[in-house]
Amino acid sequence: MAKILIIEDEPELVRVLRSYLERAGYAVISSGRGDDGLQLWEREKPDLVLLDLNLPGADGLDVARAIRKRADTPLIMVTARVEEADRLVGLELGADDYIPKPFSPREVVARVRAVLRRATKNGSASTGMVLKISDLEIDLDAHAVICRGQKVDLTPTEFDLLATMARHPGRVFSRLQLLEAVQGVAYEGYERTVDAHIKNLRSKIEADARHPRYIQTVFGVGYRMSKE
Repeated sequence: MAKILIIEDEPELVRVLRSYLERAGYAVISSGRGDDGLQLWEREKPDLVLLDLNLPGADGLDVARAIRKRADTPLIMVTARVEEADRLVGLELGADDYIPKPFSPREVVARVRAVLRRATKNGSASTGMVLKISDLEIDLDAHAVICRGQKVDLTPTEFDLLATMARHPGRVFSRLQLLEAVQGVAYEGYERTVDAHIKNLRSKIEADARHPRYIQTVFGVGYRMSKE
């Protein structure tokens, strides 16, 4: 049974989310403070974190930074901050998804299920299926990436974006197509979140992110993986 950590300071919202998640078959633990939530994450090692940004004790963005420095635990931000800049900052910190309030609890469960499905799939045993593009190697089953001889740690969303493009080098993907590939559905209005994930990917695999070799921008359309 997957364990979900909710870090949220609205007790009623926690109660509702707990109810829906437990009915979906998940174990749920929670904290109403950022600092306490981070300690709970360290102690309990949950399979996924639902994280509010406006928290007492420690800001949610600081909690996200601390988590990402130590692990690639799947992370979904759930917050009333609806400005695109806030969403992009969260995604650039390595969040796998970002859900603005108010929201449907059923949507949260669906997003949790989608992110965990990707994480579980990416953590399965390797069967030797490896994509190679120049000095970039992507083991699709083991969720392992080697670039210029060095292991690269990616979040589940970053890995799925990279793998989707690497399976079809030279093909141009729109942002909506990439969203659908990694989330199973393309959420209208979320297309620009792909840019934040691409920025993270480039920072991890490109020798010079300002002049990318692997992930190329096709202006007005989307992105593609280089053929060589």
